[in-house]
Amino acid sequence: MKLTFKKDDLLNGINIVLKAVPSKTTMSILECILIDASTGDIKLTANDMELGIETRVEGSVLEKGKIALDARLFSEIVRKLSSGDAEVVIESDEKYNTVISCENSVFKIQGKDGDEFSYLPYIEKNQYICLSQFTLKEVIRQTIFSISPNDSNKMMTGELFEVKGSELRVVSLDGHRMSIRKVVLKDNYSDIKVIVPGKTLSEISKILGGDAEKEVLIFFGPNHILFEFDDTLVVSRLIEGEYFKVDQMLSNDYETRVTVNKREFLDCIERASILIRENDKKPIIINITDANMALKLNSSFGTMNAEILIHKTGKDIMIGFNPKFLIDALRIIDDEEVTLYLMNPKSPCFIKDEEENYIYLILPVNFNAASV
Repeated sequence: MKLTFKKDDLLNGINIVLKAVPSKTTMSILECILIDASTGDIKLTANDMELGIETRVEGSVLEKGKIALDARLFSEIVRKLSSGDAEVVIESDEKYNTVISCENSVFKIQGKDGDEFSYLPYIEKNQYICLSQFTLKEVIRQTIFSISPNDSNKMMTGELFEVKGSELRVVSLDGHRMSIRKVVLKDNYSDIKVIVPGKTLSEISKILGGDAEKEVLIFFGPNHILFEFDDTLVVSRLIEGEYFKVDQMLSNDYETRVTVNKREFLDCIERASILIRENDKKPIIINITDANMALKLNSSFGTMNAEILIHKTGKDIMIGFNPKFLIDALRIIDDEEVTLYLMNPKSPCFIKDEEENYIYLILPVNFNAASV
């Protein structure tokens, strides 16, 4: 096999597939990136058996073939080569001895048989949806923060993708909060309900360019999901099981409705958070009266008090929250003003827009009223 590339094109392809190389595995072949030039195209593939990524790379095929190269070593070598326009030549023989050369640098490394590599699972392209790269990237950004970081409940490490007609609903939750985004699709599709691992979505959002003019096709199989965009395929195993009954957690009942300037509200909470250290569980206490929201936080480092003008309908209320949960939700809302719907100090707070394109549910925390 003999191939030539521009360094930047090759490095970009490596960086894309590197996200699917496992950090630990008992199968050494999975620690490799497959270079497949057995047809006219040059494809790079990595696969950790849960997540697989394949991308096509611009280059010239002087001799066809395929080889698997250690991912970390291969990526480090290419990264350290000359400037972006420099030509990189990769050559391997029948014993998988591989030479990577660029201008004055020549590396000789041992590759592995490309036929031993685990290819991406095949997915029939019957059930699918289409949306823009920008939309998918935004939806992930606006929900990924509320998945659970640990595996104690597998469902909470993924996100629900639910399609009904021309609407896609994406849901994530971690037991303390829930994020919901709704997207109107251009066409009507058959009903779909799957749970996609958060790791997959996080890696996809890093690869996506976010162009509003470019599209992503998402194909749904019984056990896998396939994202197809630009010159890249991302295949992921789905999380099996029944997702939480989201609609039962939602309520349109409220005793207090508050509209507040988002930037002002967020700035106040972020200022209060200066007084909190990593494992500190101090809540921010919000006291809502007629046209005023008073915020207070007490910690071992000090106290912060602030007041914001609001528009309120309904009852006065005093309620406490983990400030991080409020910050996470407010940061990804693009609206100038946000509306909070509250029932009582022990019921969830809902932050949502009129059309319910986004809904953020945050559970309150108990606080000692005497210390307020």
